[in-house]
Amino acid sequence: MMRGIWGREMVALMLLAALAPMGLAWLWSEGLPALARLVLALVISGGWHIVFMLARAQPPSFAGAITALAVAMLAPEELGLLRLFLGISFGVVFGELVFGGWGRNVVNPATVTLAFLGFGFPGFPWPEFVPPVAWAAIPAALIGVAAGVMPAGVVAAAVLAGAGAMAVDLPVAHVLPAAGIVLVLLVADPVASAATTLGRWLTGGAYAALVLLFATGWQGAAPVQLCVAAALLTSLVAPLFDEIAITLWLRQRRRRHGRA
Repeated sequence: MMRGIWGREMVALMLLAALAPMGLAWLWSEGLPALARLVLALVISGGWHIVFMLARAQPPSFAGAITALAVAMLAPEELGLLRLFLGISFGVVFGELVFGGWGRNVVNPATVTLAFLGFGFPGFPWPEFVPPVAWAAIPAALIGVAAGVMPAGVVAAAVLAGAGAMAVDLPVAHVLPAAGIVLVLLVADPVASAATTLGRWLTGGAYAALVLLFATGWQGAAPVQLCVAAALLTSLVAPLFDEIAITLWLRQRRRRHGRA
């Protein structure tokens, strides 16, 4: 009986509820400038959702608010209205709406937006987060996993890899707060991440491996920039991880039951 409530918008609302602790901690620490960025991102993202709603007779999605929160928190600072408008428009339209809306997109629209802004305007500084915001990513991940709207395998694999890096004393402590925030906002996306159990573990492991690689080999880059780049590359190979998982499953099934 509970199955009927798990529509697309219910999943989006549960994701927003899971992200609320981190979003509130960020707003509390950054104050009015952060609120202004969030409102601007909501207006731009919501405006494009309304345009496509009118064009396709589809209802707007609460997922636009998730994209707006991720972009407001992670986008380079001091971009100004025009650059933010261009970046959010590109990410929301070409990363989500042209595919039919949230649930049909291949890459997280916030990841597309941040990649556009990072590559298009490289001279602007990336944000830095105070410890309370980074710590708030933990309850956000726990709520998301417990509610079933964040892939547990993605989160667990990334956390285990990060803990392993700290255990062997790799010099990556400076990037871990940003890595956790980006993990929750971009990588643990129930739509754009891998769909199979093995694929999700591979996704989380790949994200953590890329973060560690960039943190040790990409000197001088901001932690958020490193983690967004890792999230983009991970999302692009997520379908490959699903193909690997399905291929291994079919091979195991043939070995067990024969080709017939």
